[in-house]
Amino acid sequence: MFEIRHILVRMRQGDSDRALAKAGLIGRPKAKALRLVAKDRNWLDQASPLPDDAVLAQVLGAPPATASAQSCVEPYRDVVTDWAGQGIQSKTIYQALVRNHAFGGSYSSVYRFVRSLEINAPKATVHLDFAPGEAAQVDFGSGPVLVDLRTGEEVKTWFFLMTLCWSRHQYAELILNQKVDTWLSCHRHAFEWFGGTVKRVIIDNAKCAITRACTRDPEVQRSYAECAEGYGFKIDACPPRDPQKKGRVESGVKYIKRNFLPLREFRDLTDANRQLHDWILGEAGNRLHGSTHEKPLTRFSTEKPLLQPLPEHAPEVATWAKVKVHRDAHVQFEKCLYSVPFRLLGQTLWLKAAAVTVRLYREHELIAVHPRLARPGTRSTADDHMPPEALAWKMQDPKWCLTQAEQIGVACLCLIQRLFSDRVLENLRAAQGVVRLKKKYGAVRLEAACQRALAYDNPRYRTVKIILEKGLDQHPSAEQAFDTLADSYTGQGRFCRNTRHLLKH
Repeated sequence: MFEIRHILVRMRQGDSDRALAKAGLIGRPKAKALRLVAKDRNWLDQASPLPDDAVLAQVLGAPPATASAQSCVEPYRDVVTDWAGQGIQSKTIYQALVRNHAFGGSYSSVYRFVRSLEINAPKATVHLDFAPGEAAQVDFGSGPVLVDLRTGEEVKTWFFLMTLCWSRHQYAELILNQKVDTWLSCHRHAFEWFGGTVKRVIIDNAKCAITRACTRDPEVQRSYAECAEGYGFKIDACPPRDPQKKGRVESGVKYIKRNFLPLREFRDLTDANRQLHDWILGEAGNRLHGSTHEKPLTRFSTEKPLLQPLPEHAPEVATWAKVKVHRDAHVQFEKCLYSVPFRLLGQTLWLKAAAVTVRLYREHELIAVHPRLARPGTRSTADDHMPPEALAWKMQDPKWCLTQAEQIGVACLCLIQRLFSDRVLENLRAAQGVVRLKKKYGAVRLEAACQRALAYDNPRYRTVKIILEKGLDQHPSAEQAFDTLADSYTGQGRFCRNTRHLLKH
């Protein structure tokens, strides 16, 4: 009502309705109506005091509200209110009304109705204050697209950002992925950058940190939990879909996108991170912050002594994952295979992947240790993890078969060589079978059986086995049998005498 009081003062001073309208205080028709009311109530008399705001409000009051037509969406108020409460957009609500309820109104009517609901009223918020060294906020943001100089391919990047809540000093790093080990490495780099750790780290619900997002009972990634224990900070995960709880790092993400990324060129990831760190220690760290009205680096000089000291030994950057043992006695992690004892087939184990090693646990029992493989599709296999038959197949290679055959005898070695010289078949199992017959029949009999098989030009495992099973290796060979039979015809046998008798006649 102070505008009306000002107009009344001007009227007392003799201003006309035209002058008041020209000054932009009130229109001429309204000025005329107000002047009539003022004369009736003697408000224009210089001797009488001006009425207070309560009297003006009672006399003049607000103009009566004109009755408006009912919205065509009103019959569907309950269902529209329910949908709007679920966060469904007005366009989707309009399409559902047309599709399911034969709604004949326009989209604008639905939009106005949804905007008028109380659920869309702005919610009050509270500004959070933090003590020096108390907390830091962490988030990811999309980074620039770099070009691989070796292949010419475009590489998408992200940047990791940690902001100290009190001083607003930042650590940022451009990365190529959002994996668990990258997340943990960035935390280590950030704490080393600040020279200490905070008591609480406020994060979003990224999968590399939180395995189950929940307002009251979130589940933390096992690797991140070990990192928190090692550095001595507590994890404070924001409620799902509520990033405002870490608004300081959210503002920092926007600040980097708008002030650092534009109009810059990067040769590679290393060059981009170098420019980013120089920018943080230069322009970003020495700007006058809009909230604190101080330079972040100036406030950080006060906060740094209050940070928690770094541990003597930095926690190991390792990724935990549940893996299942497949039928080949291997587990898979990041497209690489690692062996475990074959007796664990079908069981679920814990895998801990560090920078250079991979460890496998059953509950708390260490099962196997392997070097970490970098190239997808590669395999790390320990011989003692394999079943006996598989281990035998792997260990008894052609070289081993030839060595064993040489110890048995010349005929056995020759037969094994004949098997391996086949142009079609590998014959490794056949050679292994021949050599193993030594355990059952001995080296002497096996050598004789091989010699007999070679005499008949049939160097096969089945032939040698049948010879030994039927004891044919103990019978005279084919050449010896022919020489004995020859004596019957060339010696003093009866067939020979009859032959000479016939020749005489």
